[in-house]
Amino acid sequence: MRADLIVLDTNVLVSALLSPFGAPARVLDLVLIGDVRLAFDDRLLSEYRDVQARPRLGFAADDVRDLLEYLAATGEPVLARPLAVELPDPTDLPFLEVAAQANAPLVTGNTAHCESAGHFGVPVLTPRAFVESWRSA
Repeated sequence: MRADLIVLDTNVLVSALLSPFGAPARVLDLVLIGDVRLAFDDRLLSEYRDVQARPRLGFAADDVRDLLEYLAATGEPVLARPLAVELPDPTDLPFLEVAAQANAPLVTGNTAHCESAGHFGVPVLTPRAFVESWRSA
């Protein structure tokens, strides 16, 4: 498992942007300063874009565009193989597939949704658990 590469669930990204003082924001900080890179595919970038564009979140369109351009430019694009697994939330499957292909942990606030990830060798970590493991590495 690579220590410098993660897959970031959308809920963590949104939480980081809404509250700059929590563990999700620390994870995003590690990405923004270049200590950690994101593994992604077009499905993940599309979900990031769609969710952040929701009016109720109040994010400025230019800020969202700039952040996504940065994440795409500094991250690692992955062509993920489909996995034969059913998850409680099917929209989580692309994140698991990218994490499995990239040999990277999935950082999410919904760890219960990805209980099958261990069968594919994917560690599923909360933002707090990831920050703690990163600090001790």
